[in-house]
Amino acid sequence: MNPSEPQVRCTDQHVSWVRHRDIHLLTVGRYTYTGDQRFRSINQPPSEDWTLQIKYPQIRDSGIYECQISTTPHISQYIHLQVVEPRTDIIGGPEIFIDRGSTINLTCVVLHSPEPPSYIFWNHNNAIISYDSPRGGVNVVTEKGTVTTSHLLIQEARVEDNGRYQCNPSNSQPKSINVHVLNGEYPAAMQHGGQAHQRTTHMYCLIFFACMLLHV
Repeated sequence: MNPSEPQVRCTDQHVSWVRHRDIHLLTVGRYTYTGDQRFRSINQPPSEDWTLQIKYPQIRDSGIYECQISTTPHISQYIHLQVVEPRTDIIGGPEIFIDRGSTINLTCVVLHSPEPPSYIFWNHNNAIISYDSPRGGVNVVTEKGTVTTSHLLIQEARVEDNGRYQCNPSNSQPKSINVHVLNGEYPAAMQHGGQAHQRTTHMYCLIFFACMLLHV
């Protein structure tokens, strides 16, 4: 959710703010007419700008707000406010399988964020991953933008790399994925170079097809 306080502005001395969702009169001048203390009207003399401030914005605050100016004729201005909630996702989750010795490539994306996260931490089994640990071969590449992407690369995957990995952006909820490093004992959904290959389904289809031929 956007942690900033949205402010919509209107100009004049006699200003009312109305929320269109429920046609609720929020403020008149400096007076507040709602029990929700997150709303207030701000004016800094000698400026004629009147600002409606909403503290701790929520998704339900999205919608149309009307600024009404008490003039003759009546003047109104409509402002559409959209409160967005950043979302975190890890591509390929919630379970991936990879061969021992391959490279684990986890990609975390942060969507619908008004501004890029100031940081992204990766955890392994609830412990923050250290990129300069004695294990070596661990790197993170983060690309910030409208959609922020963070790549966690772990070379020469080992059995001890099994477990739960979590992506923790500064401005969004964390997201987790379970990584299974295979020791050559089970050809399940495998990941090679970051690409998952579902082989088990094809194997079952071939077995089923062979059984059908035997019964013809």
